[in-house]
Amino acid sequence: MERIKKGETLFEAGDSSDHIYIVHRGQMKIYRLSESGKEQLVRILEPGDFMGELSLFADETLTHYAEALKTTEICAIHKSDLREILLAKPAIALKILETMSKRLNEAEKMIERFSSQDAEKRMASYLIELVHGKPQPLSSGSPVEVTLPMSKKDLASYIGMTQETLSRRLTSFQERGWIRQTGQRKLIILDMESILETSIE
Repeated sequence: MERIKKGETLFEAGDSSDHIYIVHRGQMKIYRLSESGKEQLVRILEPGDFMGELSLFADETLTHYAEALKTTEICAIHKSDLREILLAKPAIALKILETMSKRLNEAEKMIERFSSQDAEKRMASYLIELVHGKPQPLSSGSPVEVTLPMSKKDLASYIGMTQETLSRRLTSFQERGWIRQTGQRKLIILDMESILETSIE
């Protein structure tokens, strides 16, 4: 078990990869850096989540960074050991494939979001996914409280906008009566129908 303090990195782009890492306790963020040094958040990992799975299939250098958002305990398994485990327990292999498929789907959604949606639509689409898991026809109903799974700085990076733009969009949604911000990461969705219409206009 490896302990990583908040702000420390587990690995960086360019490092070789021959392990899969499982988060035991804590929280990690996976991100990339553009040529200009701008951070693009890829995902947040919680206990039970894993990273480095591509090392199972190819000997390639890593293209992203893994940084602890709080003190985190990581279990590292060498790919040769993991292959033996997967052969002995196929259910684990299926779980890894399921997670990789989900991540591929999320990546495709992100690409579509960046290429076809402005900041307001991105914000609306994200709120819908946060509540329902995926965009789908919704009707307005009772208010729904949601908690952002990451800081607003990381959320802005994740959906491809500046933190200032994110704050302006949330304030705009609140002024229109669509949401109410009740804390640093807590929101109450008041008018899901209007948010849905904004996401598909």
